[in-house]
Amino acid sequence: MSGSFNNSISPAKKGHKWLGVVSLLVIGAVFGLVIASSFDLPRHSSAQVYRNIAQSGAYPTVDNNGSVQSPFVGVVEKVQNAVVNISARSREENVPWWFRQSGTSVSSGSGFFFREDGYILTNNHVVKNAVKLTVRTATGFRYDAKLVGADPQTDLAVIKVEPEEDITAISFGNSNNLKVGDWAIAIGNPFPQQGLDRTVTVGVISAVGRSQLNFGRETPYYQYYIQTDASINPGNSGGPLLNINGEVIGVNAAISSPTGGSVGIGFAIPINLARAIVPDLIASGQVHRGWLGIYLDNVTEREAKRQGLDAVRGVVIDSVFAGSPAEKAGIRNGDVVIGFNGQEINDAAQLSVLVSTVKNGDQIPVELIRDGVRQSVVASIGDRESYLSSNKPEVEPDDFEVYQWMGLELLTFTEEIADAVAVKYVPGVFVRRIYPGTPADRSSITRGTIIMQIDNVTIKSIADVEQVARKLRGSSRRIPLIVQEPDGTIARKVLRP
Repeated sequence: MSGSFNNSISPAKKGHKWLGVVSLLVIGAVFGLVIASSFDLPRHSSAQVYRNIAQSGAYPTVDNNGSVQSPFVGVVEKVQNAVVNISARSREENVPWWFRQSGTSVSSGSGFFFREDGYILTNNHVVKNAVKLTVRTATGFRYDAKLVGADPQTDLAVIKVEPEEDITAISFGNSNNLKVGDWAIAIGNPFPQQGLDRTVTVGVISAVGRSQLNFGRETPYYQYYIQTDASINPGNSGGPLLNINGEVIGVNAAISSPTGGSVGIGFAIPINLARAIVPDLIASGQVHRGWLGIYLDNVTEREAKRQGLDAVRGVVIDSVFAGSPAEKAGIRNGDVVIGFNGQEINDAAQLSVLVSTVKNGDQIPVELIRDGVRQSVVASIGDRESYLSSNKPEVEPDDFEVYQWMGLELLTFTEEIADAVAVKYVPGVFVRRIYPGTPADRSSITRGTIIMQIDNVTIKSIADVEQVARKLRGSSRRIPLIVQEPDGTIARKVLRP
């Protein structure tokens, strides 16, 4: 994904932050996380709380007066009242001191009821840092809302109101079954000042499995977006993307646009990712993710031919953690994973998300190819948070020498840090922090990235960075980087001074 494309992607939330400088900050105003890859269905028990309200067909219908109706009319009539407007009064955090003003900022977004007792699903970036949340329903009534739980790594959040009216709740569909060309219906509240509540737009699924998108300093870790040409505009963040049956298949999150308005490239978080984390958010406000204990990379054309694959797809196991669920299941270095829990695996981003959506103790079938021979193993999934908490470094990061460059706070990457953050060790420097309003903030680099090369110079320590920085001082040209991303993928990045 080119830098020019990445820099034009923005969350579809409408805000009014830091008057007088908002035009300078739009690119950096993004949802907090990371996102993850094709997803696994949740347990049936957790899906039973969702009320199915849509049985619409895909063909035009004839009403009682003999008029031909669009096939979307029935869908909209059944689900439109579930969509709400969310107003968030937020603290101003991580704002450079020269932009900082006293008080709070107000922004608006969308959301939708998925349970009749007042639970609403939306984006994390809609409600992040909110000190007051207000929900306006289709009837015009306003309610104070409380944050139940938020997950920056997927940009999803659950809030709740105590409704004094009957609530329409939208049922969850299955985003694993989407096909390019399927109908896609978006409902949301674009351009809040203009009173365009519950605007309906229609398009198709343009693509699935979009990843490595850049939303600024808070780019979600887990990414496997649905792309649609259904019009999504500022204020639509958190609204539902629906199939022709009126089921939610995605949560509208962002657009790619040179103008800030819709140009037919919108992105939604697959609903199966939400299915997996919503029960955790409701139960404890925190998400527990599955852990397999592998470092992985995408299959190359050469590897696909060597393994006898019919297409360049799948994930190569680069290394396996000692004592991990993967090792116990018999997965080895060099294996090519082509299936996980019944889902065909296309790339590393997809597998990362799929693993994250299963739970500790789940017995998951894994299809792989080893030396051209197809095999199947069963992995007993571990808990990612438990592993990370039990492998914290004995030395705190503040005890390491830190270097700041282009808005990046860097540490020399060591095996100790690699073990602590569950990232494969390679020589380089570790991105500990990204400062807002800087070249790094405008790039697609995320926290936890390891920079291995800057401007064609191999980087093994912050001393190497200092040397390159001196050489580049005063330069205005693009600076190429080679990095290892947090999931182990090797990628090319660009910094623009």
